[in-house]
Amino acid sequence: MNEQQISHLTDQAWEALPVEIESELGNILHYWAQFAPDYQEGGFVGQIDQDNKIQAGAPKGAVLNARILWGFSASFRYTRNPRYLGLATRAFQYICEFFTDKVHGGLYWTVDHRGKMLDGHKQIYAQAFGIYGMSEYYRVTQDPRALGLALEWYHLIEKFSRDPQYGGYSDAFAEDWSFLADKRLSTKDKNASKTMNTHLHIVEAYANLYEVWPSQNLKTDIIHLIRIFDEKIINPRDNHLGLFFSDDWKMDSTTISYGHDIEAAWLLQSCANSIADQTSIHTATKNALLITVAAMEGLDKDGGLWYEYNHLRREIIKEKHWWPQAEALVGFCNAWQLTGNEMYKSALLKTWQFIQNNILDPRMGEWIWGIDQDGKTMTGQDKVGIWKCPYHNIRACLELLERIKS
Repeated sequence: MNEQQISHLTDQAWEALPVEIESELGNILHYWAQFAPDYQEGGFVGQIDQDNKIQAGAPKGAVLNARILWGFSASFRYTRNPRYLGLATRAFQYICEFFTDKVHGGLYWTVDHRGKMLDGHKQIYAQAFGIYGMSEYYRVTQDPRALGLALEWYHLIEKFSRDPQYGGYSDAFAEDWSFLADKRLSTKDKNASKTMNTHLHIVEAYANLYEVWPSQNLKTDIIHLIRIFDEKIINPRDNHLGLFFSDDWKMDSTTISYGHDIEAAWLLQSCANSIADQTSIHTATKNALLITVAAMEGLDKDGGLWYEYNHLRREIIKEKHWWPQAEALVGFCNAWQLTGNEMYKSALLKTWQFIQNNILDPRMGEWIWGIDQDGKTMTGQDKVGIWKCPYHNIRACLELLERIKS
C-alpha cells in the first residue's frame, strides 16, 4: 500500500470518527440506563460482573455514584434526552439521602446495598468527584441544592485538606475530619500523604465548579493546583507524573502510569482554559505536549496503551485497561489540535481501532476491564463497580465530539 492510499484510508477513518463516537456514546448510556438502576433498594447497584450479573448485596461507592451523576448530567447537556436527566436526578437524590454526612459534612466512602454507611472516612478524591457531579447537575437543572452541596464540599476541602505550609492537598481524613493513618485510595496504592491522582481530580472538579460559580478565590485555587503540577508533580527528568509524595513533596517515582500521564496532559490544559488565566494556559499547554510525548512511550504498535512501567523491576505491565485507552483518545486529539502534527491524529485513530477491536463488548454492552499481555480478556473484573464507572469513556466521547465538531 502506498503513501497516498494510506492517507486516503486515514481521511476516511477521520470522517467516520464522529459518527462512530456518537454511536458509542449512545451504547454506553443505554447500558447504564438499562442495567445500573437499583429498583429494589434505590439508586444504582453497587456491582455488576463481566457477564452482566448483578452482585446482590454489593456495597455502593461514592465515586461510582458521583460519576453516574456527572455522566448522566453531562450527557443530558449534550443530547437533551430527558431519560438521562431523570437518571441524573435519581443519582442526585440518592447521594443527598445516603452518601452525605449530615453530622460532619462531606461524602462517605461507601454505603451498603440498602444505603447504610459502611465506611465513613473522608477521601478527598471522593469529595472532588462529589463537587464534579453536583456542579454538572446544577449546570443542567439550576437546582440550588446541588450548588450548595458542591460549595460545602469545596470549603471542607479547603479547610481540612489544603496544606498551608507546603502547598497542595492531603489525601484522606477520618469520618470527623480528624487525622487518618491509612490514606490509601485503594489497596494497590502506597500510603502517601499526597498523591497525583487526588490533585488531578481536585483541579478537574474545581474547574467544573468554576464554570457555574466563577469565584476569584476558586480561580486562585485552580491556579495554585496547576502550578503544583508544574513544580512538584511532573518529573522534570522525563516528563512523567510522579504518583506518590510526602507532605513536603518528596517524590516516590518507582512507577509510571501511562494512563494518568495522557489524562493529565489534556485535562490540565482544559482546566487552565476554563479560568482564562494566560500564565496557567501557557504552563499547561507546554506541559500537555511534553507529557503526551512521554506517555507515548507506553503506546504499543497495535494502538493500545500499556498500563504501567515499574522502575524497580524494569518491567512494563503490558495489560491494557479500558480507561487509559479512553484518555488516550482525548490526549492525542488535544496534541493534534495544538500542533497539527499528523502523528497524533494517526495515534488517535489507531487507539480508537484498538478499542473497537479489543475493549468494546458488542454482545454484553459497555467496555470490558481490559486485556492481558497475551491479548486475552482479563477475568474476574467488573462492568459496574467501585472503580468501573460511566466516566472515562463517556467523557472521552463528549470531549471528542465537541473538539471534532468545532
